Amino acid sequence: MSRRISQPAAASPRGRCRASAVAALASAAAVVALSGCSLAYEEDICSGGEYPVISVGGTGSACVPDGEQPPKGYTRYPEGKVPQQVDDEWDVYWRTHTLDTEGNIIDAPEAG
Repeated sequence: MSRRISQPAAASPRGRCRASAVAALASAAAVVALSGCSLAYEEDICSGGEYPVISVGGTGSACVPDGEQPPKGYTRYPEGKVPQQVDDEWDVYWRTHTLDTEGNIIDAPEAG
């Protein structure tokens, strides 16, 4: 009487592929969680080819095409204090501050 020695069946290609996909997804999730990456969307104040300006004596703002002067009643933000994205440090700051006709930073008038 001969005995057959059974060998374990090789893992199916489908099973190996599924395990690899699960491992890859778990690794990617771990990288994002550990890196502190933020997937938040940041909206620019102006589109490409434009720069932001502030209304003199108020908190209004506008975007002006590069190479053009600000319209009457508006001026450029002081250097280094230009908002770039909505809700960034300078966007929030200029909600309560403005510039007077001489370019001095002043508290914005209360909305009435």
